[in-house]
Amino acid sequence: MTADPTRAPVSAAVLSLEDLGAGYRRLRLSAPGAASEAAPGRFVHVRVPSLDASAMRRPISVCDADPATGVLTLVFKVVGRGTAALATVREGDRVDLMGPLGNGFPLPPEDAELLLVGGGYGVAPLYFLARSFLSRAAGRPEARSVRLFVGGRTKADLLLLDDFRALGVEIRPATDDGSFGTKGLVTAPLDAFLDARPGGRAVLCACGPAPMLRAVDERAQSRGLDAWLSLDRRMLCGVGACLGCTQVVRDGGATATVRVCADGPVFPQGRIVW
Repeated sequence: MTADPTRAPVSAAVLSLEDLGAGYRRLRLSAPGAASEAAPGRFVHVRVPSLDASAMRRPISVCDADPATGVLTLVFKVVGRGTAALATVREGDRVDLMGPLGNGFPLPPEDAELLLVGGGYGVAPLYFLARSFLSRAAGRPEARSVRLFVGGRTKADLLLLDDFRALGVEIRPATDDGSFGTKGLVTAPLDAFLDARPGGRAVLCACGPAPMLRAVDERAQSRGLDAWLSLDRRMLCGVGACLGCTQVVRDGGATATVRVCADGPVFPQGRIVW
């Protein structure tokens, strides 16, 4: 049986590491195979080069990929010894990675309005989704708009805003401390928009902390909107073997246990048992 090339570890060269502030980093790698297989919502499993061989890999969502140049872009936050070590790599270093892995966001129909909801580094796969959606719909009059509802503790936690603006995405921010946009949770500007919109087809896609995803799930179900939610879990193996990232979901009239890394991380609205 031929091995799946997307699961075979590869050595990727570091092209750049950019400090985005507040502990966030943008890492660009030369990884032609991964870049060609990447899709919004999929992730790669990264082995940090300076850690011992027994250290577990870190799952990081793909922020962008360019098959033409082979460049793969990741965004992560320094939260522990693994990501702290990853934040020290320099141009020319090699990073071992597996992937892309998992199931990503389906591209919405071109006549749908795409509503993105993100928190912290959860905006990373949403950028890839927005760019992919807009690239496919370029020059087509039936294409609808893309809006990003983004939340964070402070303005420093709102990532990639200039990148989204460059795509033509409308941004509606919220911060816990009121330092930028609406003061409060990201659901505040989202609710205001949903209450005012005249109707028509819309698809919600969200990535971020579980309470935010649950809130988006509830709103999508109550308003009859399609939605896709990307769960953030600690994925030890990344391929569904260790059962370390299980999630209970609805399966018809019953429930089932699935693996977030292999069966997700993206699930449709109404499926997750919160």
